[in-house]
Amino acid sequence: MADPVELGARAAAKRLITPHAPALTTDVEVALHTRDTTTRPDQYVDPISLGALIVSIASLTWTVYNDLRKSNPTPPPEAVTRRVRVQLDRLDTPQAGVSPAERERCIDITIEETLNSAQNGDGST
Repeated sequence: MADPVELGARAAAKRLITPHAPALTTDVEVALHTRDTTTRPDQYVDPISLGALIVSIASLTWTVYNDLRKSNPTPPPEAVTRRVRVQLDRLDTPQAGVSPAERERCIDITIEETLNSAQNGDGST
C-alpha cells in the first residue's frame, strides 16, 4: 500500500508550487528520500527546507490520524487539524524561509492532502 505521508507530501507540493518555489516537488522528493524513520515524525530532516517542512507536517498528520483512530475509526478532519496545529505550535517549527501566511497555507494543504490519502484507503494500517 502507498504511504499516506508520501502521497500527502507530494500532493501538497504540487499545490504549493509558486514562482518562488518552482522546485518544491524535487525538494519534497529529496526530503522523502532522506527522511530517517527512526526519528520522531515531528523532527525536520533539513530545518531550512520547505520540502522537509511539508514531509514533517505530513508525517505528524499521519501519526495524529492513527492515534485518533484508536478511539474513532474515522476521526473528523477538524480534530486531526487542531491536534496537528497544537503540536506544531509547541515545536517552535522553523519557518523554512516562508512568511507566516505561506506557512499557514502549507500546513493547511499538507494536512488536507495527507488526510485525503489516508481516508481514501491509500495507506491504511
